[in-house]
Amino acid sequence: MAHASQTDTPFDGGLYVITYGCQMNEYDSDKMASLLQKTYGLELVDSPDEADVVLMNTCSVREKAQEKVFSELGRWSKWKAKKPNRVIGVGGCVASQEGNVIRQRAPSVDVIFGPQTLHRLPAMIDEALRVRGDDSIKKKKAVIDITFPEIEKFDNLPEPEVNGVSAMVSVMEGCSKYCTFCVVPYTRGEEVSRPFADVMREIETLAQQGVREINLLGQNVNAYRGEMEDGEIADLAVLIHAMREIDGIDRIRYTTSHPNEMTQSLIDCYAEVPELVSHLHLPIQTGSDRVLAMMKRNHMAIEYKSTIRKIRALRPNLSLSGDFIVGFPGETCDDFKETLALVEELNYDRSFSFIYSARPGTPAAAFPDEETMEKKKRRLYHLQELLNKQTAEISESMVGTTQRILVERLSRNSFTEIAGRTENNRVVNVEGSPDLIGQFIDVKITEAYTNSLKGEIVATPEADKYETQQFHAL
Repeated sequence: MAHASQTDTPFDGGLYVITYGCQMNEYDSDKMASLLQKTYGLELVDSPDEADVVLMNTCSVREKAQEKVFSELGRWSKWKAKKPNRVIGVGGCVASQEGNVIRQRAPSVDVIFGPQTLHRLPAMIDEALRVRGDDSIKKKKAVIDITFPEIEKFDNLPEPEVNGVSAMVSVMEGCSKYCTFCVVPYTRGEEVSRPFADVMREIETLAQQGVREINLLGQNVNAYRGEMEDGEIADLAVLIHAMREIDGIDRIRYTTSHPNEMTQSLIDCYAEVPELVSHLHLPIQTGSDRVLAMMKRNHMAIEYKSTIRKIRALRPNLSLSGDFIVGFPGETCDDFKETLALVEELNYDRSFSFIYSARPGTPAAAFPDEETMEKKKRRLYHLQELLNKQTAEISESMVGTTQRILVERLSRNSFTEIAGRTENNRVVNVEGSPDLIGQFIDVKITEAYTNSLKGEIVATPEADKYETQQFHAL
């Protein structure tokens, strides 16, 4: 189907996107916006009241995600009553899991699409508009596509557009681990890696537009196995080594990872690639081997700790974050104490912790669970108290140190301040010129707050180098 061009677009308003969930969803939402801007000329607006197209990009990892979606759609249906030509779309993991339910229960929805079919969104919108305008179609239902066409998505997305000096690049989709608690393999499909050359082209394009930092994304990003043009397979370590050779890319991150995919070649990157940050998000979920087995994580706590020790031998200042599930079916008090002991030993920074949520269709949803919610909440409180304490201590330990930050923007706190991030992902606000945006600078940390740091500029090596070059050019 031919898409409407920007010159004959059926819309005169804007696009509103609300995003739930992880960085993968944020990446997908950015791609949706770029795609619809290119196809229809739709620009993002701050309120659904201003929009002709409103999209919800959903996440099904947490409990009651479905209820949240229907609650939001109830409000959106009232807006649609005021403006019948408005197009409403639901995408993401809840759409993938509950697409037919949404179609039945929410007649205001026009298009329903999964994470792997967002590139088909313009064609689906065109079809929805055609169906809406055809009076011969008596029972009009949402256009739905929640299939898993694998790599096709990446072949049909628009060229990357820069919104700053840091960018996310999705290198793979899906998950093949099938942990008993997790719905991702059922909503995003099994692991599929993008070809190596495609990923490199996207990163090179971003670098040419001024991006200095790349965050590689995937449900299990360290399981990346991209085919190269000579038929060989590149793992994440090969990709990281290739990225560092791209002019302008001076900081590399990746998230999120699985302990079983922390290969020796990837660990060696911490010795061989200075552009790779000294920060690792590596979820373990629990410190109990018994619970790890019930979760089907296929590793033991000692193996996880061994991986962290190997990396810290290469990067003693490694900042570690993780994910933890409290109250998994069958978890005992002793199991929970093992989680606390692991957290104490490894010293985590800015981690995520939740009470277990049964996800429909997953094996763990059928496990017997006799523990009370009150006890689970107490355990979560103790874990979060420990994690927050560790995070605060790490922030305080940074006071007086010199950190290299990438200046990303003007500070939200002051017209005279700029803001950037440290390697361990702390926001630092400093007095400085907007001309430093996009540059790495050295700052001395002077104060630590709950969610940010305060600093003062010690050196501006890139600005100084530029001024020296300009002087010698005279």
